[in-house]
Amino acid sequence: MNHAAKPNHLVILCHPKRESFNAAMAKHYCAAVEECGQSAILRDLYDLRFDPILRPEELPGTSTFFQSPQVAYELALLARADVVVMIYPIWFGTPPAMLKGYVDRVMGSDFSFRAVHDRDSTSKLAGAHLLSLTSSGTSQIWLEEQGQWQSLIQVFDRYLERAFSMASAAHVHFSSIVEKISQHSFAQHMEDVAQAARKACAMVADGDARGGKLSPIRPDP
Repeated sequence: MNHAAKPNHLVILCHPKRESFNAAMAKHYCAAVEECGQSAILRDLYDLRFDPILRPEELPGTSTFFQSPQVAYELALLARADVVVMIYPIWFGTPPAMLKGYVDRVMGSDFSFRAVHDRDSTSKLAGAHLLSLTSSGTSQIWLEEQGQWQSLIQVFDRYLERAFSMASAAHVHFSSIVEKISQHSFAQHMEDVAQAARKACAMVADGDARGGKLSPIRPDP
């Protein structure tokens, strides 16, 4: 991974509403990163009209493999990132389909299942840190009772960390997020987001992007 002099955070937002709680998280995270003197690049997948459909010719390892300019651009951004931040709502127990399409089309563009199986460490994301910021309308206790929380951590966070040889994976979840959330709760949640950003910045400061771990941060219930 080609690290710039200033640590770089690639923030991937996946929510259809521009005024959503998730969009606010992305805004506050980027602002906190900039205040720490580091760089934040926001990629709003809905605003970009990102196409999540993987086409046959995009399958890596095939004789007809083709990488579109859009995919190549996103992959180049990932290759320069010290921290990859995914911000999304949990829908029906999983991330939105568009985010899964981003994983399929971009992260997996030049990295086949064989490379994952063989623990190939030449992924464009090797050494980067993964941080997920998510929301749900239900409580985290309910998600855990359904087994959904544990499943998401294992089949998404931990899998991406190991498959692409990332340095660490951490997850900050905000539960019981409803449309009429109080201003006090909203402000506290945004401070938790900023805290997560500051901790990520501290870890990758001074060129130590490959060292340490992003520890999970649990906001107050």
